Amino acid sequence: MAKNDYLKLSDELSQRIEYELKLTEGKALRRNSDRDKASLWRPCYVRDIEKIMHHPFYNRYTDKTQVFSFYKEDDITRRALHVQLVSRIARNIGRMLNLNLDLIEAIALGHDIGHTPFGHAGESLLNDSYYAHTKRYFNHNVHSVRVLDKIFNLNISLDTLDGILCHNGELELKKYSPKPISGFEEFDKKVESCYKDRANIKKLIPSTLEGCVVRVSDIIAYVGKDRQDAQRAGMELECDGSYNSYTINNFIVNIVENSYKKPYIKMDDDYFELLKNAKSDNMKTIYLSQSVSEQYDKCLKPMFKMLYEKLREDLIKEDKESIIYKHHIDYINTRRGYYGAGSYIEENSPDDIVADYIASMTDDYFIDLCEYLLPDAPKVKYTGYFDRLERNK
Repeated sequence: MAKNDYLKLSDELSQRIEYELKLTEGKALRRNSDRDKASLWRPCYVRDIEKIMHHPFYNRYTDKTQVFSFYKEDDITRRALHVQLVSRIARNIGRMLNLNLDLIEAIALGHDIGHTPFGHAGESLLNDSYYAHTKRYFNHNVHSVRVLDKIFNLNISLDTLDGILCHNGELELKKYSPKPISGFEEFDKKVESCYKDRANIKKLIPSTLEGCVVRVSDIIAYVGKDRQDAQRAGMELECDGSYNSYTINNFIVNIVENSYKKPYIKMDDDYFELLKNAKSDNMKTIYLSQSVSEQYDKCLKPMFKMLYEKLREDLIKEDKESIIYKHHIDYINTRRGYYGAGSYIEENSPDDIVADYIASMTDDYFIDLCEYLLPDAPKVKYTGYFDRLERNK
């Protein structure tokens, strides 16, 4: 067998499998329709899943904050687990509603691939610098699309990209009715509108039921899990160990009861109020708590600004020996070549390149880079594995 030969199933076995599975999957719209054609063993959305999982930035989910940064605690959720939980919840719902589980998985696994280090705090801080220079907004859902569609040009399907763009797990709705999209021209206008006006983020509606399922599953995945993580971080909350379990179970059941054979995804009034109240409680007790926000304000805020300006300066000076060239631009160009894309640096503005680089960083890489480039930057303090034991003596 030659090194680059791809095997194919025999015609006889392909026909048998297709007959037994009663394959009904339609065609996915891609920017380049001549590439990535679906096959029996790699249907169209399976191709998207595998492109995302093999993406150079997918592995970086492992060391990106979900909610709690600066804790040496292996049991606190990182973003890698979050996207898997969203995928699992969404597929449970989608299976019972007879939706395309491959499309659901592709959207779920890719929905946060453009997220910054340090969660929504990092997203806000990166936006501050990006907006100051460009008068354009940085939002992680839009950037996830950019990572897959522009930086690496992976030829991901429109259905997957639209579901990622519209996931917006910060905005809960009682009823999610998909809004069909005509093609990439309309999609590109939606993306651009979010850069120009942040209010347009709240107007985004997925074009498929699968995208709607992922959107509500994103919220279900974190409302209970964030409370578990808060307890592991030492916060005192009124929440027993089964809270996350019955939250996930009951929302899934309620959504399926109200959505089966319907052209929308819906929960009833009582459960919608429960979801809103759970988010509101988390906001008050966790996300806005002093223990979560203090180091963000004192340390991360100046670090983000200082790092952004330093990287931007090196890029404008065209310092080919600088970190942003060696660790980011060269890295991107090497991988873009496989997809037939042009020069990354020639196609993008300095601010877009700096934002791409910072957003791609893991928490630890960001801290190490600041220590390497910015000796005068603030120093963060981590809560170690045994610090709470010492305080409780």
